[in-house]
Amino acid sequence: MKRIIKRLYVKWSLLLRYKFMKSEDDELSENEKTCVSICRGLIRHDDSKFLIAPLSGKRYIRNTTLDLFVILDDRRVSMTNHVYHYDVRLVQRDWDRLITMYDSKTEKIRIDLENQIKSQINYSLHTILEKVNGSLN
Repeated sequence: MKRIIKRLYVKWSLLLRYKFMKSEDDELSENEKTCVSICRGLIRHDDSKFLIAPLSGKRYIRNTTLDLFVILDDRRVSMTNHVYHYDVRLVQRDWDRLITMYDSKTEKIRIDLENQIKSQINYSLHTILEKVNGSLN
């Protein structure tokens, strides 16, 4: 019962959060919907490269196959190509969903990279200690 009450409270608080933050300008336009769809597709694309700037909090997506570069910064999405440049401002709810998807993808990449690095370890600490002690004698 306690778990159900907690879940209801979280759902209610999220509903209120987005409802009170919503203004007249927050209705999704066709460009915003298209922009979010493009970003989701790029995040799922295998050839996309991800970068996060720790000080500014900007997130970057670069896809050389599609020749597209995207900057995600403070509810603003900038899409650049050699031909065009678009700046689209997103509503908070879509921004949160997009950032969650981006962060989940980068976290998955980080875990895969760590597993790959750890799988290449050939020596244990004890083996290294034996080598060090053997070279001292």
